[in-house]
Amino acid sequence: MEVELSKKKILVTGGAGFIGSNLSEELLNRENFVVCLDNFSTGKRENISSFIDNPNYKLIEGDIRNLDDCFLATKDVDYVLHQAALGSVPRSIKDPITTNDVNVSGFLNMLVAARDNNVKRFIYAASSSTYGDSESLPKVEDVIGKPLSPYAVTKYVNELYADVFSKTYGLETIGLRYFNVFGRRQDANGAYSAVIPKFINLLMKGECPVINGDGSYSRDFTYIDNVIQANILSLVSQNKESINQVYNVAFGERNTLNDLVGYLKEYLSDFDTNILKVKVKYGGKREGDIPHSHADIQKAKDSLNYNPAFSLQEGLRKSIKWYWENI
Repeated sequence: MEVELSKKKILVTGGAGFIGSNLSEELLNRENFVVCLDNFSTGKRENISSFIDNPNYKLIEGDIRNLDDCFLATKDVDYVLHQAALGSVPRSIKDPITTNDVNVSGFLNMLVAARDNNVKRFIYAASSSTYGDSESLPKVEDVIGKPLSPYAVTKYVNELYADVFSKTYGLETIGLRYFNVFGRRQDANGAYSAVIPKFINLLMKGECPVINGDGSYSRDFTYIDNVIQANILSLVSQNKESINQVYNVAFGERNTLNDLVGYLKEYLSDFDTNILKVKVKYGGKREGDIPHSHADIQKAKDSLNYNPAFSLQEGLRKSIKWYWENI
């Protein structure tokens, strides 16, 4: 991706997490100064171990629920990439209060700190969960339904707050609605691990993955490098019409969970042919799940020059290689 971005001071909240650490690494490779704010509730120190000693990297152990931490982290910063959040629909259903505290109160703290410290642009991780019960496909930014989980509520509230701050205080904001992001460094072992790393881990151990429902639910799985591209483009965009908007960030095609498991078994068999023999189990539908997710990415293409380079299949091959070498 030939985009000029260097010598900037950029805060990545949740910078020790899956997406945040990958963004930080890309920014450092482009010779920027990166500040990471993370409380390590879900982030991992091993995610940042390869660049923790980089002189252009600064780690602040803090919490976005603490306004003072937010002010400290945003001091003298040019841009914010806000990735810090408590993810997972099931976790939000189990504990909506903590999810709201982190995702709404923490988000508001970050907006206030960015505003008061004169940050030039605030780019934040929005979510495809915002589409809720809308049955229209593909998902277009202006057509959403009612949220189906506390997590979805919090991510929609983020968009509302960002819009208010842009209109009321002139803070430049861009929201990126991520669609089922996967790739290197994504947690494969947590209680709320995403489906791709969880299934890769199980299959590598010869254990049966359990699909919620009959496997016909579909998702627009999005490889991490596509997400990195969208964030970089959001940072450098000089198109005034692109600011204070929300964009879908995905590859732009959908695959069923049955398709996904088929790809995983095929690609993992390059490392161990026995994986082809592993059976799949089916369980009950998961509360709060939407049946189908498929992004229309034309808006991001037109306004940000977004052009995702990695399909599900290409991303899976890269991810599997990483997990095989690192788990």
